[in-house]
Amino acid sequence: MDYCAGALDRSGRQAVSLITGTARIKRVTMNITILNDKQALGRAAAEKGAALLRAALSAKKEISIIVATGASQFEMLEVLITEKDIDWSRITVFHLDEYIGLPVTHPASFRKYLRERLVARVPNLKEFVEVNGSATDINAELARLGKLISAGDIDVCFAGIGENGHLAFNDPPADFETDAPYIVVDLDEACRRQQLGEGWFPTLNDVPAQAISMSIRQIMKSKAIVLSVPDERKSEAVKNCVEGTVSNLHPASILQRHENCLVFLDAASASKLKR
Repeated sequence: MDYCAGALDRSGRQAVSLITGTARIKRVTMNITILNDKQALGRAAAEKGAALLRAALSAKKEISIIVATGASQFEMLEVLITEKDIDWSRITVFHLDEYIGLPVTHPASFRKYLRERLVARVPNLKEFVEVNGSATDINAELARLGKLISAGDIDVCFAGIGENGHLAFNDPPADFETDAPYIVVDLDEACRRQQLGEGWFPTLNDVPAQAISMSIRQIMKSKAIVLSVPDERKSEAVKNCVEGTVSNLHPASILQRHENCLVFLDAASASKLKR
């Protein structure tokens, strides 16, 4: 990928934007569906995701998928687990991220989230590959996760974006260059305030400062991405990431370069789009 350099960001790292005028970067028109509300959004995203799962299962004996967490995925997951004719015994589930140092018993744990909202509610899931943010050796955990996810293709990734435009926990300025499948990231204040505002933690000081996150390049390797982004509080991020320049200052803008990213918005989250 080619980049053009910008000013130094607050951390001292250089902000970069993709050069869109070179012949080597293929332009992709994002597939955007706007629904009336988050319930309709969740239903449409789940139905499309289920269709992608069935198609992948018809082509291969076993498949691997990524499932995101957070408030933006509530409605989608509620419908996805009820979809018929999905053989979960042939599906391995990876997830995107987990706070470092947070026990799985904590209400904000993403392992706990997926255990309760997906793993325990689908029949005979083949495997759930957890991100263990409580591991004694984080580097060993990164290596374990990297080896497992690199063993095959990811057929479908269910994801969302943050109020600051993050994809997984890749806060701005995101690392667009690392090939490592999972990395340790510092969470910026906007990200941590979102977690507080959604009710996962009692105070800002309780929100961890670091997390293990799937990297941008690993997410982009997914054959299909189903992106669910409800609520007005995400409207600025949607505008920047869908219509703005592809830049690590708006991490999810990289999805403009994915050839099969299906974006589901509600009227509130789409309210600042020009088109």
